Amino acid sequence: MDMPALPLAAPKRPRGRPRKTHAEIDDGNRRRDLLNSAARLFRRKGFDATTTRDIAAAVGMHSGSPFYHFESKGALLAAVMEEGMRTAIERQRTALEAAGDRIPASQRLRVLVRNHFDVLLGPGSDFIPVMLYEARSLTPKQRRVITDLQSEYEAAWVPVLQQLVTVGKLKGDVKLARLLIFGALNWSAQWYDRRKGASLDELTDAALALFIRC
Repeated sequence: MDMPALPLAAPKRPRGRPRKTHAEIDDGNRRRDLLNSAARLFRRKGFDATTTRDIAAAVGMHSGSPFYHFESKGALLAAVMEEGMRTAIERQRTALEAAGDRIPASQRLRVLVRNHFDVLLGPGSDFIPVMLYEARSLTPKQRRVITDLQSEYEAAWVPVLQQLVTVGKLKGDVKLARLLIFGALNWSAQWYDRRKGASLDELTDAALALFIRC
């Protein structure tokens, strides 16, 4: 007597997220290339003077190809700023975690300042300077997104400054101190030349000497 044929087992589904296709990987890489090139050009030439043709040429694209990834040059500008801030937040979080919770407030401020200089002046540092000097070109909706990210980034500084006030190493109002410190640090993006100037460690030492009592 013939046995009935057993049903074929359904193929197992791979666990986790499905693997990206080569097209999806390439698409992500092209988007990254556009962000990097746009950040570099926006910083060097300014947003108004940079054309989408300039950006496309920098990554070997046809002049209209960036619009496949971003609906407008303004949307690309906002993406550059958002990418810069999200990366800065993550790098700051990593730096603070590496430093640990038991270091004194003055040392914690050193970690924050040194990391901020690296974000502003280190390798691949075009993103944040673009945000600092091209925010006027954002729409109100885009500006709100960036402002929220800035607030998240700066929030890590507030308890450190409060502790410094408590121990007498920082005088004055914490909010004003934060604004003045960021104003001083961010201005370095205008004048610092890594080929001729001090190292970022030396820059950090000089900044701390100005901001707090040792």
